[in-house]
Amino acid sequence: MKILLLQGQGGFSQYGLFLIMFVFMIFFMILPQRKKAKKEKAFMDNLKAGDKVVTNAGIHGKLVSLNEENATCVVETMAGKIMFEKSALSMELTEKRNVK
Repeated sequence: MKILLLQGQGGFSQYGLFLIMFVFMIFFMILPQRKKAKKEKAFMDNLKAGDKVVTNAGIHGKLVSLNEENATCVVETMAGKIMFEKSALSMELTEKRNVK
């Protein structure tokens, strides 16, 4: 008789475990990714000529021009001007962000 009672409780605890795992995934995996995506979109929307930027490849330079039609930009480095996809830019290095 005790075995039947334990089996019934085990089924309920399994649903509770799945619920806890689902909540964990939402709060620690999905929500931070959404926040990061919003931050990256805001970064891309606020780019303008003259901003100092770093590409995903680690190239530092100054943004010369943006072409919204084909999503490219021209970055001026010490070696010259290079055209990149806009999505290749990773962060902005303007003076206001470097203030400690």
